[in-house]
Amino acid sequence: MPVQRHYKPRKRIKQRKRFFWVFFFIFIIIFIYSVFRVTVWIIDSMNISKLLTSINQNTQISEVDGRQGQQFNPPQDKFDPYWDYINTNLLDVNLDELTKINQQTKGWVQIKGTNINYPFVQAEDNNYYLNHSFSKKYNQAGWIFLDYRNNIDSLGENTILYGHGRVGNTMFGTLKNIVKSSWYSNKENHLIRVSSHKHNSLWQVFSVYQIDTTNDYLQTSFSKEKDFSEFLDMIRSRSELNFNTSTNYKDKILTLSTCLNSSKKTVMHAKLINIQYK
Repeated sequence: MPVQRHYKPRKRIKQRKRFFWVFFFIFIIIFIYSVFRVTVWIIDSMNISKLLTSINQNTQISEVDGRQGQQFNPPQDKFDPYWDYINTNLLDVNLDELTKINQQTKGWVQIKGTNINYPFVQAEDNNYYLNHSFSKKYNQAGWIFLDYRNNIDSLGENTILYGHGRVGNTMFGTLKNIVKSSWYSNKENHLIRVSSHKHNSLWQVFSVYQIDTTNDYLQTSFSKEKDFSEFLDMIRSRSELNFNTSTNYKDKILTLSTCLNSSKKTVMHAKLINIQYK
């Protein structure tokens, strides 16, 4: 009886080869794209690092005795941490040289316990500095920028600063650490110092949290005191840490906002406690 031999159909073999090459080319494309993205990230980070070095070397930064400033909306509670911070030295930055580089320079912001120590800018919208650096060159790291609706020299109810949460800890990359006990345990970290063309100011942190992306904390002005009070209650209630301080409708607040990931934001709110006009 003859032996039967089984052969794989040539059509099936061709299909397997075709699938192999399709997947191979897809892998190559993904690999090349990934290398490209990493390369761009590294180049952007290097350019930001060089720019920061130049900025720091050419900017006059000093401190001013906090007692030279004016207390803003002091609380009646004498045990409020406000009174522990009120005489903290103010940051005084000469912005003249920075303004020569970028006329949209509006101020400087600094927070202890983070790497946040940068000049900030303001464009006609909230998109330009998402992918342009301080030098206005295209850079995916972007820069720290003031909401286009705000006026840093004439403070409204809610002044907002934005920046990318960079993996390399530049821009607002270290803002994610503000919900950690290691940051919270040092009370000196609970202050934001800002210097603008018109004044130096000190802000006391009262709320920090990470939240699914929403815009409800980005309202800059309020027509009624009641609305602002309710807004303050909302953002205070979200805080993941207790700062033991009060807020009311007479306050001016500063908000820092950054992306934690594709679906969440890290947010910090602080209230103005001391201001010195230049």
